[in-house]
Amino acid sequence: MNFDEIIERRGTHSMKWDMMEPIYGVPTEDGIPMWVADMDFRPPDCVTQAVRAMADHGIYGYFGDDTDYKAAIGWWMQTRHGWDVDPDWIFTTHGLVNGTGLCVDAFTEPGDGVVLFTPVYHAFARVIRAAGRRVVECPLVNANGRYEMDFAAYDALMTGEERMVILCSPHNPGGRVWTRNELQGVADFARRHDLVLVSDEIHHDLVFPGQDHIVMDTVDDGVRDRLVMMTATTKSFNIAGTHLGNVIIPDPDLRARFAGRMGALGISPNSFGMAMATAAYSAEGAAWIDALVAYLDGNRQLFDAGVNAIPGLSSMPLQSTYLAWVDFAGTGMDRAEFTARVEENARIAVNHGPTFGTGGEGFLRFNLATPRSRVQEAVERLQKAFADLQ
Repeated sequence: MNFDEIIERRGTHSMKWDMMEPIYGVPTEDGIPMWVADMDFRPPDCVTQAVRAMADHGIYGYFGDDTDYKAAIGWWMQTRHGWDVDPDWIFTTHGLVNGTGLCVDAFTEPGDGVVLFTPVYHAFARVIRAAGRRVVECPLVNANGRYEMDFAAYDALMTGEERMVILCSPHNPGGRVWTRNELQGVADFARRHDLVLVSDEIHHDLVFPGQDHIVMDTVDDGVRDRLVMMTATTKSFNIAGTHLGNVIIPDPDLRARFAGRMGALGISPNSFGMAMATAAYSAEGAAWIDALVAYLDGNRQLFDAGVNAIPGLSSMPLQSTYLAWVDFAGTGMDRAEFTARVEENARIAVNHGPTFGTGGEGFLRFNLATPRSRVQEAVERLQKAFADLQ
Protein backbone atom coordinates (compact mmCIF):
# COMPACT_ATOMS: atom_id res chain seq x y z
CA MET A 1 0.00 0.00 0.00
CA ASN A 2 2.56 2.53 -1.18
CA PHE A 3 0.32 5.39 -2.25
CA ASP A 4 3.36 7.65 -2.68
CA GLU A 5 4.65 5.57 -5.60
CA ILE A 6 4.69 7.41 -8.92
CA ILE A 7 3.29 5.02 -11.54
CA GLU A 8 3.76 6.02 -15.18
CA ARG A 9 0.34 6.02 -16.84
CA ARG A 10 1.07 8.00 -19.99
CA GLY A 11 0.79 5.91 -23.13
CA THR A 12 -1.32 3.24 -21.43
CA HIS A 13 -4.69 4.22 -22.94
CA SER A 14 -5.52 6.04 -19.70
CA MET A 15 -8.36 8.46 -20.26
CA LYS A 16 -7.14 10.57 -17.36
CA TRP A 17 -3.60 10.95 -18.71
CA ASP A 18 -3.74 10.34 -22.45
CA MET A 19 -6.83 12.45 -23.12
CA MET A 20 -5.73 15.42 -20.99
CA GLU A 21 -4.14 17.28 -23.90
CA PRO A 22 -6.79 16.55 -26.57
CA ILE A 23 -9.63 17.61 -24.28
CA TYR A 24 -8.13 20.38 -22.14
CA GLY A 25 -5.02 21.46 -24.02
CA VAL A 26 -2.88 20.66 -20.98
CA PRO A 27 0.44 19.20 -22.20
CA THR A 28 0.91 15.50 -21.56
CA GLU A 29 4.62 15.79 -20.80
CA ASP A 30 4.31 18.01 -17.73
CA GLY A 31 0.58 18.47 -17.09
CA ILE A 32 -1.15 17.24 -13.95
CA PRO A 33 -4.46 15.47 -14.67
CA MET A 34 -6.89 16.21 -11.86
CA TRP A 35 -10.11 15.73 -13.79
CA VAL A 36 -11.78 12.33 -14.45
CA ALA A 37 -12.47 10.39 -11.25
CA ASP A 38 -9.98 7.57 -11.22
CA MET A 39 -7.01 7.20 -8.91
CA ASP A 40 -3.29 6.95 -9.66
CA PHE A 41 -2.96 4.04 -7.22
CA ARG A 42 -2.84 0.28 -7.78
CA PRO A 43 -5.75 -1.64 -6.26
CA PRO A 44 -5.19 -3.99 -3.32
CA ASP A 45 -3.06 -7.03 -4.09
CA CYS A 46 -6.05 -9.37 -3.71
CA VAL A 47 -7.57 -7.76 -6.82
CA THR A 48 -4.37 -8.13 -8.83
CA GLN A 49 -4.07 -11.75 -7.74
CA ALA A 50 -7.61 -12.43 -8.95
CA VAL A 51 -6.70 -11.14 -12.43
CA ARG A 52 -3.44 -13.08 -12.38
CA ALA A 53 -5.29 -16.29 -11.52
CA MET A 54 -7.59 -15.80 -14.49
CA ALA A 55 -4.62 -15.15 -16.77
CA ASP A 56 -2.81 -18.23 -15.46
CA HIS A 57 -5.87 -20.35 -16.15
CA GLY A 58 -5.94 -18.92 -19.65
CA ILE A 59 -9.57 -19.49 -20.64
CA TYR A 60 -11.88 -16.47 -20.70
CA GLY A 61 -15.38 -17.78 -21.12
CA TYR A 62 -18.77 -16.60 -19.93
CA PHE A 63 -19.09 -15.98 -16.21
CA GLY A 64 -21.40 -18.40 -14.39
CA ASP A 65 -22.46 -19.06 -10.79
CA ASP A 66 -22.41 -15.65 -9.14
CA THR A 67 -22.99 -17.07 -5.63
CA ASP A 68 -19.58 -16.03 -4.28
CA TYR A 69 -19.82 -12.65 -5.97
CA LYS A 70 -23.20 -11.86 -4.42
CA ALA A 71 -22.06 -13.23 -1.05
CA ALA A 72 -19.08 -10.85 -1.14
CA ILE A 73 -21.40 -7.92 -1.83
CA GLY A 74 -23.66 -8.96 1.02
CA TRP A 75 -20.71 -9.34 3.42
CA TRP A 76 -19.32 -5.95 2.48
CA MET A 77 -22.59 -4.08 2.81
CA GLN A 78 -23.40 -5.67 6.16
CA THR A 79 -19.88 -5.39 7.60
CA ARG A 80 -18.95 -1.95 6.31
CA HIS A 81 -22.35 -0.26 6.09
CA GLY A 82 -24.74 -2.09 8.42
CA TRP A 83 -27.02 -2.92 5.50
CA ASP A 84 -28.56 -6.34 4.92
CA VAL A 85 -28.84 -7.11 1.20
CA ASP A 86 -30.74 -10.09 -0.17
CA PRO A 87 -28.80 -11.68 -3.06
CA ASP A 88 -31.98 -11.68 -5.15
CA TRP A 89 -32.03 -7.87 -5.06
CA ILE A 90 -28.70 -7.52 -6.92
CA PHE A 91 -28.32 -6.72 -10.62
CA THR A 92 -24.93 -6.31 -12.27
CA THR A 93 -24.63 -3.55 -14.87
CA HIS A 94 -21.82 -2.15 -17.00
CA GLY A 95 -20.99 0.47 -14.39
CA LEU A 96 -23.31 2.93 -12.71
CA VAL A 97 -23.65 5.34 -15.63
CA ASN A 98 -25.11 2.34 -17.43
CA GLY A 99 -27.12 1.59 -14.28
CA THR A 100 -28.49 5.12 -14.34
CA GLY A 101 -29.45 4.78 -17.99
CA LEU A 102 -31.23 1.50 -17.30
CA CYS A 103 -33.18 3.10 -14.45
CA VAL A 104 -34.23 5.99 -16.68
CA ASP A 105 -35.26 3.49 -19.36
CA ALA A 106 -37.10 1.16 -16.98
CA PHE A 107 -38.96 3.65 -14.80
CA THR A 108 -39.69 6.69 -16.99
CA GLU A 109 -41.03 7.50 -20.45
CA PRO A 110 -39.78 9.97 -23.09
CA GLY A 111 -40.67 13.51 -22.05
CA ASP A 112 -40.86 12.69 -18.32
CA GLY A 113 -38.98 14.86 -15.84
CA VAL A 114 -36.07 13.47 -13.83
CA VAL A 115 -35.05 15.49 -10.78
CA LEU A 116 -31.41 16.27 -9.93
CA PHE A 117 -30.08 18.18 -6.93
CA THR A 118 -27.53 20.40 -8.68
CA PRO A 119 -24.65 20.85 -9.02
CA VAL A 120 -24.18 17.10 -9.31
CA TYR A 121 -22.26 14.41 -11.23
CA HIS A 122 -22.46 15.45 -14.87
CA ALA A 123 -23.18 12.01 -16.37
CA PHE A 124 -26.67 11.99 -14.83
CA ALA A 125 -27.89 14.90 -16.95
CA ARG A 126 -26.13 13.57 -20.04
CA VAL A 127 -27.88 10.20 -19.77
CA ILE A 128 -31.27 11.73 -18.99
CA ARG A 129 -31.17 14.06 -21.98
CA ALA A 130 -29.84 11.38 -24.32
CA ALA A 131 -32.86 9.25 -23.38
CA GLY A 132 -35.27 12.03 -24.37
CA ARG A 133 -36.25 12.88 -20.79
CA ARG A 134 -36.14 16.30 -19.16
CA VAL A 135 -33.64 17.30 -16.50
CA VAL A 136 -35.42 19.09 -13.64
CA GLU A 137 -32.85 20.95 -11.58
CA CYS A 138 -33.40 21.50 -7.87
CA PRO A 139 -30.46 23.73 -6.88
CA LEU A 140 -28.64 22.99 -3.66
CA VAL A 141 -28.14 25.88 -1.26
CA ASN A 142 -24.52 26.86 -0.71
CA ALA A 143 -24.67 27.80 2.98
CA ASN A 144 -21.22 29.18 3.78
CA GLY A 145 -19.41 26.48 1.85
CA ARG A 146 -21.74 23.61 2.74
CA TYR A 147 -24.44 22.29 0.46
CA GLU A 148 -27.91 21.97 1.96
CA MET A 149 -31.35 21.12 0.60
CA ASP A 150 -34.44 23.35 0.46
CA PHE A 151 -37.42 21.04 0.04
CA ALA A 152 -40.00 23.83 0.20
CA ALA A 153 -38.36 25.40 -2.85
CA TYR A 154 -38.17 22.03 -4.59
CA ASP A 155 -41.83 21.29 -3.94
CA ALA A 156 -42.69 24.53 -5.72
CA LEU A 157 -40.71 23.45 -8.80
CA MET A 158 -42.63 20.21 -9.30
CA THR A 159 -45.24 20.12 -12.07
CA GLY A 160 -46.55 16.57 -11.69
CA GLU A 161 -44.70 15.45 -14.82
CA GLU A 162 -41.65 14.24 -12.89
CA ARG A 163 -41.23 10.48 -12.46
CA MET A 164 -37.80 10.00 -10.88
CA VAL A 165 -35.29 11.69 -8.59
CA ILE A 166 -31.60 10.78 -8.52
CA LEU A 167 -29.64 11.38 -5.31
CA CYS A 168 -25.84 11.38 -5.21
CA SER A 169 -24.91 10.14 -1.72
CA PRO A 170 -22.22 10.99 -0.74
CA HIS A 171 -22.41 14.03 -2.95
CA ASN A 172 -20.21 14.55 -5.98
CA PRO A 173 -18.85 17.21 -6.46
CA GLY A 174 -19.46 18.84 -3.07
CA GLY A 175 -18.28 15.95 -0.92
CA ARG A 176 -21.23 16.15 1.49
CA VAL A 177 -22.18 13.16 3.58
CA TRP A 178 -25.92 13.65 3.97
CA THR A 179 -27.38 13.41 7.47
CA ARG A 180 -30.20 11.05 8.40
CA ASN A 181 -32.59 14.01 8.55
CA GLU A 182 -31.57 15.14 5.07
CA LEU A 183 -32.00 11.64 3.68
CA GLN A 184 -35.40 11.41 5.34
CA GLY A 185 -36.25 14.68 3.62
CA VAL A 186 -35.34 13.18 0.25
CA ALA A 187 -37.46 10.10 0.98
CA ASP A 188 -40.42 12.27 1.97
CA PHE A 189 -39.96 14.43 -1.13
CA ALA A 190 -39.99 11.32 -3.37
CA ARG A 191 -43.16 10.09 -1.67
CA ARG A 192 -44.95 13.46 -1.91
CA HIS A 193 -44.36 13.65 -5.64
CA ASP A 194 -44.64 9.91 -6.40
CA LEU A 195 -41.08 9.64 -7.69
CA VAL A 196 -38.86 6.60 -8.07
CA LEU A 197 -35.85 7.35 -5.87
CA VAL A 198 -32.47 6.29 -7.27
CA SER A 199 -29.70 6.61 -4.68
CA ASP A 200 -26.23 6.51 -6.23
CA GLU A 201 -23.88 5.61 -3.38
CA ILE A 202 -20.73 4.86 -5.38
CA HIS A 203 -18.50 6.93 -3.06
CA HIS A 204 -19.83 5.38 0.15
CA ASP A 205 -16.52 3.73 1.09
CA LEU A 206 -14.53 6.97 0.77
CA VAL A 207 -15.72 8.82 3.87
CA PHE A 208 -13.35 10.84 6.04
CA PRO A 209 -12.86 10.49 9.82
CA GLY A 210 -15.70 11.93 11.87
CA GLN A 211 -18.30 11.26 9.17
CA ASP A 212 -20.77 8.37 8.86
CA HIS A 213 -22.38 7.42 5.57
CA ILE A 214 -26.00 6.34 6.01
CA VAL A 215 -27.44 3.93 3.45
CA MET A 216 -30.73 5.25 2.07
CA ASP A 217 -32.33 1.82 2.40
CA THR A 218 -31.79 1.98 6.17
CA VAL A 219 -33.44 5.38 6.58
CA ASP A 220 -37.12 4.67 5.93
CA ASP A 221 -38.75 1.29 5.24
CA GLY A 222 -41.72 3.15 3.81
CA VAL A 223 -39.72 4.30 0.80
CA ARG A 224 -38.67 0.80 -0.31
CA ASP A 225 -41.52 0.52 -2.77
CA ARG A 226 -39.89 3.28 -4.84
CA LEU A 227 -36.19 2.85 -3.97
CA VAL A 228 -33.34 1.81 -6.26
CA MET A 229 -29.84 1.60 -4.75
CA MET A 230 -26.64 1.83 -6.80
CA THR A 231 -23.20 0.76 -5.53
CA ALA A 232 -19.91 -0.37 -7.05
CA THR A 233 -16.36 -1.47 -6.32
CA THR A 234 -15.02 0.71 -9.10
CA LYS A 235 -14.47 4.04 -7.33
CA SER A 236 -13.52 2.44 -4.02
CA PHE A 237 -10.79 0.19 -5.46
CA ASN A 238 -9.77 2.10 -8.59
CA ILE A 239 -11.02 -0.52 -11.03
CA ALA A 240 -13.31 1.72 -13.11
CA GLY A 241 -12.08 0.07 -16.31
CA THR A 242 -14.03 -3.06 -15.38
CA HIS A 243 -17.24 -1.09 -16.01
CA LEU A 244 -19.07 -3.04 -13.32
CA GLY A 245 -21.78 -1.76 -11.00
CA ASN A 246 -24.63 -3.05 -8.89
CA VAL A 247 -28.22 -1.90 -9.00
CA ILE A 248 -29.87 -3.22 -5.83
CA ILE A 249 -33.67 -3.16 -5.69
CA PRO A 250 -35.59 -4.35 -2.60
CA ASP A 251 -39.08 -3.97 -4.10
CA PRO A 252 -40.24 -6.94 -6.24
CA ASP A 253 -42.33 -4.87 -8.65
CA LEU A 254 -39.50 -2.44 -9.40
CA ARG A 255 -37.16 -5.38 -9.61
CA ALA A 256 -39.32 -7.08 -12.25
CA ARG A 257 -39.46 -3.91 -14.34
CA PHE A 258 -35.70 -3.48 -14.16
CA ALA A 259 -35.08 -7.15 -14.99
CA GLY A 260 -37.25 -6.71 -18.06
CA ARG A 261 -35.06 -3.94 -19.41
CA MET A 262 -31.86 -5.85 -18.59
CA GLY A 263 -33.20 -8.83 -20.50
CA ALA A 264 -34.40 -6.80 -23.44
CA LEU A 265 -30.99 -5.19 -23.85
CA GLY A 266 -29.06 -8.44 -23.43
CA ILE A 267 -26.83 -7.18 -20.63
CA SER A 268 -24.53 -9.73 -18.99
CA PRO A 269 -21.47 -9.30 -16.76
CA ASN A 270 -17.76 -8.97 -17.51
CA SER A 271 -15.98 -11.99 -16.00
CA PHE A 272 -12.82 -10.06 -15.09
CA GLY A 273 -14.88 -7.45 -13.29
CA MET A 274 -16.81 -10.07 -11.37
CA ALA A 275 -13.61 -11.75 -10.18
CA MET A 276 -12.01 -8.43 -9.22
CA ALA A 277 -15.08 -7.23 -7.33
CA THR A 278 -15.37 -10.53 -5.44
CA ALA A 279 -11.72 -10.27 -4.39
CA ALA A 280 -12.04 -6.59 -3.43
CA TYR A 281 -15.00 -7.11 -1.11
CA SER A 282 -12.89 -8.94 1.47
CA ALA A 283 -10.99 -8.35 4.69
CA GLU A 284 -7.88 -7.49 2.67
CA GLY A 285 -9.86 -5.04 0.60
CA ALA A 286 -11.28 -3.47 3.76
CA ALA A 287 -7.79 -2.91 5.22
CA TRP A 288 -6.68 -1.33 1.94
CA ILE A 289 -9.70 1.02 1.95
CA ASP A 290 -8.91 2.12 5.50
CA ALA A 291 -5.33 2.94 4.50
CA LEU A 292 -6.51 4.68 1.34
CA VAL A 293 -8.96 6.93 3.20
CA ALA A 294 -6.25 7.94 5.68
CA TYR A 295 -3.95 8.84 2.79
CA LEU A 296 -6.65 10.76 0.93
CA ASP A 297 -7.39 12.65 4.13
CA GLY A 298 -3.78 13.84 4.18
CA ASN A 299 -4.03 14.91 0.54
CA ARG A 300 -7.26 16.75 1.29
CA GLN A 301 -5.71 18.67 4.17
CA LEU A 302 -2.63 19.60 2.13
CA PHE A 303 -4.69 20.75 -0.84
CA ASP A 304 -7.23 22.72 1.20
CA ALA A 305 -4.56 24.53 3.23
CA GLY A 306 -2.69 25.55 0.10
CA VAL A 307 -5.71 26.57 -1.97
CA ASN A 308 -7.51 28.40 0.83
CA ALA A 309 -4.35 30.47 1.37
CA ILE A 310 -4.89 32.02 -2.07
CA PRO A 311 -7.16 35.08 -1.71
CA GLY A 312 -10.45 34.60 -3.52
CA LEU A 313 -10.26 30.79 -3.68
CA SER A 314 -12.23 28.50 -1.40
CA SER A 315 -12.13 24.70 -1.37
CA MET A 316 -15.40 23.28 -0.07
CA PRO A 317 -14.68 21.16 3.04
CA LEU A 318 -14.73 17.52 1.94
CA GLN A 319 -16.55 14.98 4.07
CA SER A 320 -16.22 12.26 1.43
CA THR A 321 -14.82 11.47 -2.04
CA TYR A 322 -11.41 12.50 -3.38
CA LEU A 323 -12.87 15.30 -5.51
CA ALA A 324 -12.19 18.83 -4.28
CA TRP A 325 -14.75 21.46 -5.32
CA VAL A 326 -13.06 24.86 -5.51
CA ASP A 327 -14.97 28.14 -5.66
CA PHE A 328 -13.24 30.89 -7.64
CA ALA A 329 -16.00 33.50 -7.26
CA GLY A 330 -14.01 35.51 -4.73
CA THR A 331 -11.33 36.28 -7.31
CA GLY A 332 -13.69 38.55 -9.23
CA MET A 333 -12.54 36.83 -12.43
CA ASP A 334 -14.85 35.48 -15.06
CA ARG A 335 -14.86 31.74 -15.70
CA ALA A 336 -12.66 31.96 -18.79
CA GLU A 337 -9.90 33.76 -16.90
CA PHE A 338 -9.67 31.57 -13.81
CA THR A 339 -9.95 28.43 -15.91
CA ALA A 340 -7.14 29.61 -18.20
CA ARG A 341 -4.93 30.30 -15.20
CA VAL A 342 -5.47 26.76 -13.95
CA GLU A 343 -5.13 24.98 -17.30
CA GLU A 344 -2.66 27.19 -19.18
CA ASN A 345 -0.55 28.71 -16.42
CA ALA A 346 -0.63 25.93 -13.81
CA ARG A 347 -0.96 23.18 -16.45
CA ILE A 348 -3.60 21.29 -14.46
CA ALA A 349 -6.54 19.59 -16.18
CA VAL A 350 -9.76 19.87 -14.17
CA ASN A 351 -13.50 19.36 -14.57
CA HIS A 352 -15.40 22.56 -15.36
CA GLY A 353 -18.13 23.55 -12.91
CA PRO A 354 -20.97 24.30 -15.36
CA THR A 355 -21.00 20.68 -16.54
CA PHE A 356 -22.40 19.78 -13.09
CA GLY A 357 -25.47 21.95 -13.60
CA THR A 358 -26.89 25.05 -11.95
CA GLY A 359 -24.68 26.25 -9.11
CA GLY A 360 -21.44 25.04 -10.64
CA GLU A 361 -20.65 28.16 -12.65
CA GLY A 362 -17.87 29.55 -10.45
CA PHE A 363 -16.26 26.20 -9.59
CA LEU A 364 -13.65 23.74 -10.81
CA ARG A 365 -13.32 20.13 -9.59
CA PHE A 366 -9.91 18.72 -8.68
CA ASN A 367 -9.11 15.00 -8.30
CA LEU A 368 -6.85 14.48 -5.26
CA ALA A 369 -6.39 10.71 -5.64
CA THR A 370 -2.77 10.89 -6.71
CA PRO A 371 0.58 10.68 -4.88
CA ARG A 372 1.02 13.45 -2.34
CA SER A 373 4.05 14.88 -4.11
CA ARG A 374 1.84 15.57 -7.10
CA VAL A 375 -0.81 17.26 -4.93
CA GLN A 376 1.95 19.44 -3.46
CA GLU A 377 3.16 20.31 -6.96
CA ALA A 378 -0.39 21.23 -8.00
CA VAL A 379 -0.79 23.52 -4.98
CA GLU A 380 2.48 25.27 -5.76
CA ARG A 381 1.48 25.76 -9.39
CA LEU A 382 -1.89 27.20 -8.36
CA GLN A 383 -0.25 29.59 -5.93
CA LYS A 384 2.08 30.75 -8.68
CA ALA A 385 -0.75 31.08 -11.22
CA PHE A 386 -2.69 33.34 -8.81
CA ALA A 387 0.37 35.02 -7.29
CA ASP A 388 -0.92 38.50 -8.15
CA LEU A 389 -3.77 38.02 -5.65
CA GLN A 390 -1.44 37.32 -2.72
